[in-house]
Amino acid sequence: MTARERNQDYLTAFGPLLTLHRYLRRSSKLRSASGISGREHATLRLLESGPLSMGGLSELLFIGESSTSELVARLEGQGFVRRERSSADNRVVLVSITSRGREIAEGTPLAGMPLLRERLQSLDARELHEIERVVGRVLDLLEVPRGD
Repeated sequence: MTARERNQDYLTAFGPLLTLHRYLRRSSKLRSASGISGREHATLRLLESGPLSMGGLSELLFIGESSTSELVARLEGQGFVRRERSSADNRVVLVSITSRGREIAEGTPLAGMPLLRERLQSLDARELHEIERVVGRVLDLLEVPRGD
């Protein structure tokens, strides 16, 4: 492989990553103008389909339980969600969206990571595993620690 071919391969791979980065920055700025973070928006969108336990919410958001607790407390303080003990198991705290939270979720443009979260569900298992593999490799190259 010549240096020119190698450079073209690099540009072919890097171009879409740069486009993705720019798009996520733009959508984040637009969402910020609405006064809600991407994680808050994703939380509200997840809760639109029904209440979730704190643990279930943590799992779906890919964050730790303490981060989930802080996030839910912030959303509850704004009147977007409410927490209630489960009637079936008093140890379980269920989080549900309020009518005000539903208005915010529906009124905030679905873009960036919340949109990606929803659209990835339409891919088959093979495509999802390939994305996981390639993005995992990019994270390794950037030395990004995994997790929260």
